Amino acid sequence: MADSMSIAPEDAIQRHLVDPSVLAVLPDVRGILNIRHLPPSRWAKTSRIQVRQTDGSEESYFLKVSVGYPGREALKGEFEATSAIHAITPDFCPNPIAWGSLRNESNAYFYVCKYYHFSADLPEPGPFCEKLARLHKSHTSPGGRFGFHCTTYNGDLPQDNTWSNTWEAFFANGLRHVLNVREERAGGPSAELDVLLPALFERVIPRLLRPMESSGRKIQPSLVHGDLWFGNSGVEQNTGQAVVFDPAGFFAHNECGYFESYLLHMKPSEPKEDFDDRNALYALRFNLHAATLFPNKEEFLQLAIDEIRRLTEKFPDGYSGDE
Repeated sequence: MADSMSIAPEDAIQRHLVDPSVLAVLPDVRGILNIRHLPPSRWAKTSRIQVRQTDGSEESYFLKVSVGYPGREALKGEFEATSAIHAITPDFCPNPIAWGSLRNESNAYFYVCKYYHFSADLPEPGPFCEKLARLHKSHTSPGGRFGFHCTTYNGDLPQDNTWSNTWEAFFANGLRHVLNVREERAGGPSAELDVLLPALFERVIPRLLRPMESSGRKIQPSLVHGDLWFGNSGVEQNTGQAVVFDPAGFFAHNECGYFESYLLHMKPSEPKEDFDDRNALYALRFNLHAATLFPNKEEFLQLAIDEIRRLTEKFPDGYSGDE
């Protein structure tokens, strides 16, 4: 809890700038040394809070604030997903401290965790993929199902994490949800995309995903980051450790085709010959997310349309049961 003993005048001012609900969850705080506002995203404000602890040492915390019901649910989802990742790979993500309501601002919410000083370097593929594979190898989904116990957000895009017994059903339901949100935000459908969607759902998705759960095959749900790209990862300046953050996590199929190093730790699922096209399907989902988040950037939607067309032409007959 915050310690009010021996507060210098400037510290009293700094404390006044930190909401009491945030101060209440910061451990062993004797005084606030500095508050620095960081560049905001489109959907949240962020700050670094530097404190002096009761033992005289200094610590820094990352604070994210958002407003409204979507902001509340997004920060809750970030806390829950980060907590789940940290429980399995504590050296791979921040230790989340708390999320909750601000006391001094109506309908505003916060998420707070340890602050990391990142270097300008990108993570080395080898150590990064070892940690990622370690996360994916821990199959801790309740009941062995695909999904998550709460909604998680990719930016301000809520994901449909409703539990499902099969990966095919979960993936298809989540993709339909994204497409519905995209249409709402774009102010209407895309005629070119709508022509292709029946073949995507009726032929391509069953052809690429159903064989992994047919003919005696089974895949175990893995906890995944859900929004893994270089902007959501960094290298801690002092230790050189790779760290991921801002997850939109859920239990999913674990394959990751971005790094060759990943395959040193995790073998492709059977049938292996579908590996590249499965990952193209997953990348297509990412581009549809981007098209929904940034409706004015038409290149994301076009990338998705081009990939759907390619996969539809490659798999015109869908799933036959022989794969």
